[in-house]
Amino acid sequence: MSPVQQIIAAHRRGEPAGLYSVCCSHPSVLRAAMRVAADYDTVLLVEATSNQVDQFGGYTGMTPAAFRDYVHNLAKSEQFPLERLVLGGDHLGPNAWQGLDAATAMQHAETLIAAYAAAGFHKIHLDCSMRCADDPQILSDETIAARSARLCAVAEKAAEQAGLPPPVYVIGTEVPIPGGEANLAQAGAVTSPKAAARTLDVHRLAFFAMELHSAWRRVIAMVVQPGVDFDHSQIQHYDAAQATALSAFVAGQPGLVFEAHSTDYQRESALHDMVRDHFAILKVGPAATFALREALQALCCIEEELVPAGQASRLMQVLDETMLAQPKHWAKHYPGSSAEQRLLRRYGLSDRCRYYWGEPGVTAAVERLCANLDALTIPLSLLSQHLPEQYLEVLQGRLATNADALLEHKIGRVLAQYARACNRNAALNGQLNAKADVATAAGSAAAIC
Repeated sequence: MSPVQQIIAAHRRGEPAGLYSVCCSHPSVLRAAMRVAADYDTVLLVEATSNQVDQFGGYTGMTPAAFRDYVHNLAKSEQFPLERLVLGGDHLGPNAWQGLDAATAMQHAETLIAAYAAAGFHKIHLDCSMRCADDPQILSDETIAARSARLCAVAEKAAEQAGLPPPVYVIGTEVPIPGGEANLAQAGAVTSPKAAARTLDVHRLAFFAMELHSAWRRVIAMVVQPGVDFDHSQIQHYDAAQATALSAFVAGQPGLVFEAHSTDYQRESALHDMVRDHFAILKVGPAATFALREALQALCCIEEELVPAGQASRLMQVLDETMLAQPKHWAKHYPGSSAEQRLLRRYGLSDRCRYYWGEPGVTAAVERLCANLDALTIPLSLLSQHLPEQYLEVLQGRLATNADALLEHKIGRVLAQYARACNRNAALNGQLNAKADVATAAGSAAAIC
């Protein structure tokens, strides 16, 4: 079995095991994820979405093969073992081509999923819930399942021809809008067991109709709505009581777990509860880049205190100027006056600014910020003011003060919550080590007094 299948099997045996999925392409986030996975002894699942990476480059400019090489090269530079790194494809289907007729959109989707499977993406989310230009207003469950099975057949063939192990699959589409809702009033209710059963039954019939019996045995998860979501300013937190019936349903389906999308900003205790309740695959994305933005903004505040104005990066101003010049990634998501939109561009939980870190002007400003700070010694007092959690680690001698280390530590604190929820044994060891560190620090303080 693949590492993913081993984790799902362990979970179904009753072990405290889960899998967290980092849905991001930013190098600082991925490096932080690799360090967290190494610290907590977890598998690292990195996923690309269908609009982020496709056969035409997506909004990142990367094809599936290019994204694979990019992530693998980062792993090698971090000395993270490739056997513990799994690539996944999210919402693979006709999503990017909804403006075309279904026949053309599905042809593009077939090319897309073949490229993912041939590039070694092992975990594939089949999602054909999007209506195309000539589709009825609401797609039937049978149409969605038939199209998903059709794409599964393509993935199976592509992986085989590439000499790769067959993929594992995730089905189902009852998820929040990618990146969070525009308003939590649009958030869906917890999926009913009846709806989950129908999704499972319809997909099973569609797979069997195409003689995909072997592939069906590799369907490891189903996407449902567990009652978690967020918009630009609010969070809908997990309520285990509301998900009791749904959790009981999947407990009766051998080898299957639920995959939970938009788990960003949940309390860590809720992440543990979700894994316990068989939402054993947790996806996170905007929360990681939100932490990245927080760290970069804090570094900008430090830069302003230490670097003459004419030499400063002006990163946050450059970022906002770029977003204003190219509003397509945020304008329809952020309502209100120009002042309200300015605050949301900078601080919104949906973190639409994550689409702009790869823009040349923004990238150059980040590089200048880091170079300015790395040429100086950051005073501890400024670290305490603007990055207090990192300041405490610097005091303990566990963290360097260069910009990259500070950025990755800030992001890593978010991702570590997921690692602890998905590997409770490693989390327990981490807690014991943390208590030992606190005791050592207390003893040192007593000796000084």
